[in-house]
Amino acid sequence: MNAHNNVPSPAEAAVYAFPPGEAEAPTGGRNRWLKPGLIALAVALAGVAGWKAFGPSAAPPVAQTSSFPEVTVLVPGTTMLADAIIAPGSIAAKRDAAVGVQGEGGRVVRVTVEPGQRVAAGQVLAQIDAQVQVQEIAQLSAGVRQAEAEARLAQANLARAESLVAKGFISRADIDQRIASRDGALARVGVARAQLGAARERAERLDVRAPAAGLILARNIETGQVVGPGTGALFRLAEGGALEMRAQVAEQDLARLKPGMSAIVTPVGATEGFRGKVWLIDPVIDPANRQGVVRIQLDYAPGLRVGAFARARIEGGETTRPLLPQSAVLADVQGNFVYVLGKDDKVERRSISIGAISDAGVGIASGLTGTEKVVASAGAFLKPGDKIKPVLAAAAR
Repeated sequence: MNAHNNVPSPAEAAVYAFPPGEAEAPTGGRNRWLKPGLIALAVALAGVAGWKAFGPSAAPPVAQTSSFPEVTVLVPGTTMLADAIIAPGSIAAKRDAAVGVQGEGGRVVRVTVEPGQRVAAGQVLAQIDAQVQVQEIAQLSAGVRQAEAEARLAQANLARAESLVAKGFISRADIDQRIASRDGALARVGVARAQLGAARERAERLDVRAPAAGLILARNIETGQVVGPGTGALFRLAEGGALEMRAQVAEQDLARLKPGMSAIVTPVGATEGFRGKVWLIDPVIDPANRQGVVRIQLDYAPGLRVGAFARARIEGGETTRPLLPQSAVLADVQGNFVYVLGKDDKVERRSISIGAISDAGVGIASGLTGTEKVVASAGAFLKPGDKIKPVLAAAAR
């Protein structure tokens, strides 16, 4: 072989190795067997996997997990909270005066006030027709003048008679008679004046007047209406314009309250609260619901309406209480309650009373010590006696 011969290229080698027309034959043969081979390999691998999974040498099954639901519980402990008492109630006048007819009554000719208007003591609220009384007053005034004239004449006759006694023209008996006539005339003057004063007072009492300064709450009278002593209240007046909220407070919370404590009253549907003070705590507890009434004085404002329902937040300083998230506190017809973890991880119902409510959570006034494990959520899906798998979480702060 000549050492100087060139080494053939791969293309030339392929030409030399396979005759023309047969160069692709080997490759085409391999492709025809490649696909069936891959399918056979996949079937074999699947068989091996199945044998490992279900064969005698398979790994032992994983232990069955608990069928009890996982529920988050927490131990609330105690937190320093504002000692506030939340209580519902209604708004009323502090002194609600019913204003009616004082005199004989009659036809109403004019009404001078409307609800919501402030009035002064003695101000005329409604005028009643007084034409008959005016004529009576005129008649009695004339009678007074007549009696006064008769009294002056009697006095003059007595004076003349006394000047003639010393001269002996008139006896002492005549003088006594003239004195009696003079005194009778003076008495008639007094009677006439008293009758005139009574008539004027009756006419004055015809008009309906405010018994004290205050705020008109209601008007039950119209022009042209005939009213009398039996008509009933024509106006309702809040004396001094002072209102109050009569808050219903649980018996156990009354001991923590005293007059002078500040409070914020928020009517239903209002976004603004009105500041007031506790001025009276009723001494009587309702035996039916074990609640007492705490009266919170309020200054009148357009957003306060007598009879409206409201909620009061009475501030009572600071105290240490358990604090729970709002999701942990439930309520039904029996009152507020929570679920606590009892023996054998079974939930138990615990009745509570609510204290201050804030963005941080709900303060518990009574029913918990803070050491219990309390269901933090999902309480609505549980019932007393259900067994759970507790998951301890951090207390709300």
